[in-house]
Amino acid sequence: MKATVGTWLKRLAAGMALLVALALGLVVAGLAFRAWDALRAPPLEAWHTVVPDEPEAEAIDAMDWVAYLRREGQLIADVRREVFRAPEDGAALPVDRYVTGSPVDPATFATDWNRSYVMEPEGSPVGAAVFLHGLTDAPYSLRHLAAVYRDRGFVAIGIRLPGHGTVPAGLTKVEWEDWMAATRLAVREAVRRAGSGKRLHVVGFSNGGALAVKYALDAVADGSLPKPDRLILLSPMIGLTAFARYAGLAGLPAFFPAFARAAWLDVLPEFNPFKYNSFPVNAARQAYQVTQEVQDRINQAAADGSIAALPPIHTFQSVADFTVSTRAIVTGLYARLPANGSELTLFDLNRAIGLGPLLDRSMDTIVGRLLPPAPRAFRTTLVTNADPSTLEAVERAVESGATEEAVTPTGLSFPPTAFSLSHVALPFPVTDPLYGSQPGPGERFGINLGALTPRGERGVLIVSLDALVRISSNPFYPYIERRVIEGIDRPLR
Repeated sequence: MKATVGTWLKRLAAGMALLVALALGLVVAGLAFRAWDALRAPPLEAWHTVVPDEPEAEAIDAMDWVAYLRREGQLIADVRREVFRAPEDGAALPVDRYVTGSPVDPATFATDWNRSYVMEPEGSPVGAAVFLHGLTDAPYSLRHLAAVYRDRGFVAIGIRLPGHGTVPAGLTKVEWEDWMAATRLAVREAVRRAGSGKRLHVVGFSNGGALAVKYALDAVADGSLPKPDRLILLSPMIGLTAFARYAGLAGLPAFFPAFARAAWLDVLPEFNPFKYNSFPVNAARQAYQVTQEVQDRINQAAADGSIAALPPIHTFQSVADFTVSTRAIVTGLYARLPANGSELTLFDLNRAIGLGPLLDRSMDTIVGRLLPPAPRAFRTTLVTNADPSTLEAVERAVESGATEEAVTPTGLSFPPTAFSLSHVALPFPVTDPLYGSQPGPGERFGINLGALTPRGERGVLIVSLDALVRISSNPFYPYIERRVIEGIDRPLR
């Protein structure tokens, strides 16, 4: 018997050793592939290697708004001096964000929306609103909703989060705590300008949505932080794909100078004046850490009951989202909320487009799989086709605590060529001059990315077709704006 046990233990030890060896072999093979991929990748440009001297969290917490703007202006000036090239030096693209005077040079526009901004209402403010943009993004992305708040009497603060609005290399060193410190600074300034005792709303897009939730949870636990009365979230980054957890491993070869390209998941031309196209490994790692912090804080608040003190949250989310997990928004956030007037609005697939066998069959039942059975503690609204034969869109709403569905026309329609919305589209109307499919008159930013409909052979373009096929503006933006205004005008709980 002892011999049998000993034999099994030896076999078990041998099996474990084999598994460890296989795991190490896979890691080594993966790192070798990353190193090889780095060697064959395009060379890094100055905007991938020059890292602006951003203030860190402790320094930001000690700053006021004027000091932050002064430092921001210095960062942008440093980038123009150290990174920008003159037109005669040549450029890889005729449209290059980092060529002085190019059509997408942010300095050539009436407003550089890479910078933090304040929108003041006429007369005395009735409240304050803070706007937190997404990863690789700029304050530009929420300017339309900021104008809505300004027109309703709020002072609107849109802050440039550290690492953004300058060069992609700014995201190679930034940490998520720096973003949280900037969020606290923006709230302090918004409350100062509006005056004490006024309403406070926080609006977050993508990664900014995670920061908004984290701030609200922190304010519940810390009485020194001004507490929001309402959160508005667009495509919030409550959960990410599993790859982000291990993104740090992908950057390990970059410790050797020859493999510096391994610190980047994407190295692309920079033709967007208000968003980076290149994406460093550290950005994915920091985004994942933010989502983990948010989940930990939600779990803690649910366990001790303090989650009941959260303000109402209204989230707008496409059921099809390649960047964030729509399921995590439901299971990781909304399933934990009390019945406090929160709402989840989902934008369905275009069921009338007739893609037939080209559509992923799992998408047929995606809404039913995302939502728990009614009644729910939060109001749910689904913007979807009135029926599968028409592009006309309706709102299907189920009130908190109810089971019956109310159907209301929206007066809007799905585009005949779009099969869904996307992660990036929600905050932009179709008239947006940069991302809109039908850019309106007036402003121009050197390029329009929303109206492009290229067709041709693979390998010709300098960007992937995926980037161009992805819808970049929201045909239902007027619906979002109307619902946001309803939340602004609704009396406090």
